[in-house]
Amino acid sequence: MPRRTKAESEATAAAVLAAARNLYARRGYAAVAVEEVAAACGVTRGAVYHHFGSRAGLFAAVHADVTAAVAAEIERATERERDLWASLEAGCRAFLAAVVADDARQVVLVDGPAVLGWARWREDDARSSGRLLDEVLDGLAEAGLVRAADVRATAALLSGAMNEAALWVAAAPDRDRALEQAWEALRRLLRGIEA
Repeated sequence: MPRRTKAESEATAAAVLAAARNLYARRGYAAVAVEEVAAACGVTRGAVYHHFGSRAGLFAAVHADVTAAVAAEIERATERERDLWASLEAGCRAFLAAVVADDARQVVLVDGPAVLGWARWREDDARSSGRLLDEVLDGLAEAGLVRAADVRATAALLSGAMNEAALWVAAAPDRDRALEQAWEALRRLLRGIEA
């Protein structure tokens, strides 16, 4: 049997990742077997294990992919903002909207902490959207525009508030309305740290 090229191997891994992301987002990690992921993208179960090591490894890759997509939404929402406060607000709003969207909610908010554990879940968050929150808060602090005894503590509190708000929105019967209510409350909270 001929060896696959690097490009073919990467394409297979990408197809597996995309299929798993779709299935986990729709049905949740617990309800999706590796065989279903393999069948969804036309590969063998062995191919899934070859690329991701285990079922948990596949989920970890999906979670990292989704949190990276949430961060990309934040970057898109803030890339044209020159005002640091406007950037903070746009980024926080984009985070809430992206993390409760159908393609992220189950993976990030429900399965992420349960499957990965809190420490790994927080690491993924810190690498993606948490990094962006730290950056904008650092800029605000350097400009003397934020009233915070400790910027890292402020970032942790804001991140926690947003994650809890996202869980609340995700569980609401009317997510669009809940998102607007959460955003209004968060916007007021943000104004409380303005110098």
